[in-house]
Amino acid sequence: MNLFEEFKWRGVVQDTTPELPAVLAGEKISAYIGFDPTAPSLHVGSLLPVMCLARLQRFGHTPIAIAGGGTGLIGDPSGKTQERQLLTAEQVDANLEGIKSQLSRFLDFNAKPNAARIINNADWLVPISMMEFLRDVGKYFTVNYLLAKESVKRRLETEDGMSFTEFSYSLLQAYDYLVLHDRHNCILQLGGSDQWGNILAGIDLIRRLRGVKAHGLVFPLVTTSAGVKFGKTEAGAVWLDPKLTSPYRFYQFWVNTDDKDVVNYLKFFTWLSQEAIQELAESVRLEPHTRKAQRELARQVTEMVHGETELAKAVRASEVLFGKEIAGLSADDILDIFVDVPSTELDQARFAGDGMLLNDLLVTCGVVPSKAEGKRLIQSGAISVNNRRAADPRAAIALSDFIDGKILVLRKGSRHYHAVRIIENQA
Repeated sequence: MNLFEEFKWRGVVQDTTPELPAVLAGEKISAYIGFDPTAPSLHVGSLLPVMCLARLQRFGHTPIAIAGGGTGLIGDPSGKTQERQLLTAEQVDANLEGIKSQLSRFLDFNAKPNAARIINNADWLVPISMMEFLRDVGKYFTVNYLLAKESVKRRLETEDGMSFTEFSYSLLQAYDYLVLHDRHNCILQLGGSDQWGNILAGIDLIRRLRGVKAHGLVFPLVTTSAGVKFGKTEAGAVWLDPKLTSPYRFYQFWVNTDDKDVVNYLKFFTWLSQEAIQELAESVRLEPHTRKAQRELARQVTEMVHGETELAKAVRASEVLFGKEIAGLSADDILDIFVDVPSTELDQARFAGDGMLLNDLLVTCGVVPSKAEGKRLIQSGAISVNNRRAADPRAAIALSDFIDGKILVLRKGSRHYHAVRIIENQA
């Protein structure tokens, strides 16, 4: 199986130039994808292009990741209904550092003979003068050609229209492709389906100026079965940076994948074979309640992005929700797991000395309506403290019971949690 066949069975080919399948079957080439540095981290919406670059390298081709330090100062209008806020050069540089670090988890920059490269297009876009650009690039594009682009037509229909800054973006991306062809013999650009027009512009520029046939391939824009843009949640984007999205929440994002989406996501975002994915697809069909496919998807992607140690912590944190032992997790871990459950803040003075009776705590926090109900539930084994079953209604809760002196978790029944947070003495 060659790279194009791999892409086809994984469902990542939406459109391509006609000659590309034969090229990929017969030779080793250099190919690139551009990454937008508008944030200090990539998000899961960037994972499909990242994985396609990584697959390309595994098949012996040379991947080039363009960090858009130059085009990032302009902003790509593709798929946007309004103009982006322009970033400063300092903001773009800071964002590029985070993106470079994340790409290194997927691409091998020391492989022989096809080591990956990260290149900043600011290296050639910033020095070029406006006169040079208009003369050497702009003359090959008609206004009619640019106005016919879907991204331009959509924006011209809006009240604010499109600035000349964004109108020029397609030319800048075409020039990127030309420079990469000249410097690195790059003959393939990949991207999301909204980039098809920009890619064709680069192919046309290379043909006109160099007389060479270049190629393009675009992936489908990933959405959920409900039609929602992939990677968007109520809490916002799901980031690859653990400081922006914790490994636990990252893991949970994949565990919560809908049955209708999970097989496609296994193809897009993992290295699993056709046979392994087919077996997981059968589990979705025959025993969906086990969520075996979702858990495997979450394990594969979390380990790839965050490493084995963080995966183990995320799995353990997930098990806590189902009553597994809490001991050994930090207060920050617990706060992350139970951020959405009801909580009560209590002054630490209430737990000094002999502490506070568990039954009183249950009533204070509203876990039970009365001490009588609390006593009954404790004696029946329905109350747990830090996921350890409580047996004595007269038991006291002291500061030492709080994880890192900050948080304690009450559970009623199997899934009704309540977090108790300590606050400093209020004078």
